Amino acid sequence: MSQIRIVDLEVFYRVGVPDQERANPQRLLITIELTRDFTAAAANDDLRNTIDYFEVSQAVLRFGEGRSWKLIEKTASDLCDMILSRFGPDQVTIEIRKFVIPQAAHVSVRLTRSRPGALPRP
Repeated sequence: MSQIRIVDLEVFYRVGVPDQERANPQRLLITIELTRDFTAAAANDDLRNTIDYFEVSQAVLRFGEGRSWKLIEKTASDLCDMILSRFGPDQVTIEIRKFVIPQAAHVSVRLTRSRPGALPRP
């Protein structure tokens, strides 16, 4: 299996437990790891045999429009579900970094989901 990684995609989503934290979109950095067999894409240089990372990034950028979450855990879960259903990787891992604690570089959640029937990656 191979991976495509989109690292530190900057998005602005409404996430937070208190209402005032969700009042305005806040900056999050999202890393997306897409696992799939890319042998055919490497052999024939054809985009149809891989996952279009530009399209994934655009979908993630738009995903927060009109939505809000209390927890970044739920945000990561919803993103995993969307990517699995729309782009068909065998496995997706989402890490969301949130900059909410002044004394910490960031808080992050990392979640991995597999497509039903796909073998989980060790």
